[in-house]
Amino acid sequence: WSQVVSEAEKIVGYPTSFMSLRCLLSDELSNIAMQVRKLVGTKHPLLDTARRNNLQMRGLVILLISKAAGPSTAELSFQHNMVSGIYSSQRSLAEITELIHTAFLVHRGIVNIGELKSCDGPLKDMQFGNKMAVLSGDFLLANACTSLAQLQNTKVVELISSAIGDLVQGIYYENSKSSEENCLTDDIGISRWKEQVFLSHSALLAKSCQAAMELAKHSTEIQDMAFQYGKHMSMSHKLHSDLQPFVKESSSDTVAFSLNSAPAILHQEFLGREAWIKQIRELQEAIKAGKGVTSAIDLCRCHGNRALAALEHFPPSEARDALANIVCAVTRFP
Repeated sequence: WSQVVSEAEKIVGYPTSFMSLRCLLSDELSNIAMQVRKLVGTKHPLLDTARRNNLQMRGLVILLISKAAGPSTAELSFQHNMVSGIYSSQRSLAEITELIHTAFLVHRGIVNIGELKSCDGPLKDMQFGNKMAVLSGDFLLANACTSLAQLQNTKVVELISSAIGDLVQGIYYENSKSSEENCLTDDIGISRWKEQVFLSHSALLAKSCQAAMELAKHSTEIQDMAFQYGKHMSMSHKLHSDLQPFVKESSSDTVAFSLNSAPAILHQEFLGREAWIKQIRELQEAIKAGKGVTSAIDLCRCHGNRALAALEHFPPSEARDALANIVCAVTRFP
């Protein structure tokens, strides 16, 4: 995966790990970072978010698909604004998408004070961490919205705004259904799981890819194909992540996994609700031995194939090859 990302970054012209650098170097966020340092020594999730080596996958995909699509015949007069085959507005959109994603990651770091243990850290520090998570997440989101308005494209604003709404709705579903990874899950099937995952994981990338095509004035067909690639590639990415505890070559039974993951949901469908409830506290070997893992792998590859099919509508290029390699990376299993 790291190699695929590294090669793709060379194609778009610069390391996308620095994509949000203009915002991150601002005085306001520097002050926030100084405040976050006060949380060192506690177990507040905001620290993990700050330490995370974010590969900026979403922004990279937007830049790649922008380059793969190339200039539109309707935009010939604006080609002088292109750098490495990508419009400046499309680069701004990639930064905006990453800021939105990071803002929601930060907001997810808010902890339930009522469930804290003494080993997590002093109560006042955890309360302070929650305040910082709210304020810093809001700051990032506000910067993203300001930059979005500066693109001066009503359809793009509409697309990204709806993606933010989808994210909020998807996270609400996640939090309302289950606040703990290992508690009894609701009786939802894989179709419902797909709907929820689209909202919380795929909508932002899919609609951002579509918006990138709109900024270049590409046809509705190309816009739809970009949306389809973003949707199905990110679905494959989520399935790949869900599958890791079950396909890693490790005999450890302590690998954490979610009962809301695709293998668990599919296992429940094959097994039946009553039998599933009986097995709910057993080790993950029950899922490994069932059909859920193989079905989730098949589903992951199915979404990957649909993403690759959408790419066929773009002309051959290094950028298209890089987008295909990203799909291959998230559909490859040992």
